[in-house]
Amino acid sequence: MEAKPIGVEFSNRDLRRLIVPLIIEQTLAIAVGLCDSIMVSQVGEAAISAVSLVDTVNVLLVGAFAALGTGGAVIAGQYLGKRDLEKAGHSSAQLMLFMVEASLLIMALFYLGKGFVLGVVFGRVEPDVAAYANTYYLIVESSIPFLAVYSAGAALFRVMGNSGISMWVSLVMNIINVVGNAILIFGFHWGVEGVAVPTVASRVFAAAAMVILLQRKDLPLQIERFTFKHDPYVVRNILRFGVTNGLESSMFQLGKILLLSTVSVLGTASVAANAIGNNIATFHCMAGNATGLAMVTVVSQCVGAGSIEKARYYTKKLMKVAYVSMAICIIGIEFALPILLKFYNVSPEAELYARQILRMHAIMTILIWPVAFVLPQALRAAGDTRFTMLVSTVSMWTMRVCFGILLARHLGYGVLGIWMAMFADWVLRIALFVPRWCGHRWESMGL
Repeated sequence: MEAKPIGVEFSNRDLRRLIVPLIIEQTLAIAVGLCDSIMVSQVGEAAISAVSLVDTVNVLLVGAFAALGTGGAVIAGQYLGKRDLEKAGHSSAQLMLFMVEASLLIMALFYLGKGFVLGVVFGRVEPDVAAYANTYYLIVESSIPFLAVYSAGAALFRVMGNSGISMWVSLVMNIINVVGNAILIFGFHWGVEGVAVPTVASRVFAAAAMVILLQRKDLPLQIERFTFKHDPYVVRNILRFGVTNGLESSMFQLGKILLLSTVSVLGTASVAANAIGNNIATFHCMAGNATGLAMVTVVSQCVGAGSIEKARYYTKKLMKVAYVSMAICIIGIEFALPILLKFYNVSPEAELYARQILRMHAIMTILIWPVAFVLPQALRAAGDTRFTMLVSTVSMWTMRVCFGILLARHLGYGVLGIWMAMFADWVLRIALFVPRWCGHRWESMGL
């Protein structure tokens, strides 16, 4: 795919070339998660519960690295808007170095804290679920550094407006994952190992591909050589843009993890339904997530070029795109829901809970999700990451965690209460993000 010329003019064709590959990439990532859960469900309900528990922690890592990479890539995007290609490439090399170092530290902490995660965070689970979770955790966490490198590379390609490359890398990565799952689970009759090993292999491939592709000479942003020397100015900006963005994503996922102990005591059916709900509900949001990533590319370049008026114009335009595209996805999934639920080998009780969760999620997503999650991407792209992190943290702790525990355990709503609290979280975010965007403080927070 030919790289988009640097500038702040994005035609409808430019936006389609940016957003469509992102939607495909999001679809691939979600579909692989769905295939993983469906395949491992053939091992039994205990296996799918174990994988879902560990994957809730892994989603924290995926989200944190994606957010950290995206936040760090905002620096390169703003330099692209300024037409300073040398500094854009230099900041990209610094981002890669930072991601490698941070991921090695995180991997070490995850292995040292395995007992705490499996024994305390997950709460009291059945012995067979605990055994499966331990096996899956030991294998899949070895891929943390490769996930970090891939996330940074994908973010850099997206901020160039060249989302096609990250899409193709994601496609091959996911093919490796799905084919590996099928061979190991159905061919060799492995258990949760059959899901974990292909995940590691696919991430190794993706990281290697990104390192090689970022050295291409035809890119507006390229890493001519990787460095082990830190640039204090760039590192400070990575900490400012990327780390706050990563912490925000981590806090968001941490809230979900903390609620696992609440879900786990509600029984295996509730754990399985929550896992199914999380897997399928991501399809509701995939077009919105893709549009949010496109928002970072477009707004960061507009802000870098000093064109706040165009940043506001494209934000409004992309919000409309998010609403329309998400409505189409959600309607399609509603028609396919009876078929999708039949793929899972779970009890009637778990299927009933999952159906109720997904119907609620579809309605609320189509109404308010874009304002709660796509709009603040414009603020992040402009450098207003401290405010977005503060809002997300306050909203998560007050609504998603505290209110969720109240509804689920003390008011008798069970697993449905966890999801109802999540919708309250969205409403609070909207109440705080909309006035911020309508104001002017974020307009002067760029480089």
